[in-house]
Amino acid sequence: MSSSTLFWSAGIGFFVGFFFGVGCALAVMYSIYLGGYRAAIRDSRLADPPERYRNALEKLSRENPPQG
Repeated sequence: MSSSTLFWSAGIGFFVGFFFGVGCALAVMYSIYLGGYRAAIRDSRLADPPERYRNALEKLSRENPPQG
């Protein structure tokens, strides 16, 4: 195998592996983010929010008291 063939093979392998790998990882992270975001919006609109949501709001209000 000549060095130019090896170079092109390695270059194509790196390109395909890196871009498909990173693309798939980003797609998975984005779907997880959207799922969490949708669940948070749904929980915030409930008449009686879940206990976990109320605890998170209390924690945020203790960490960042209202200003003004």
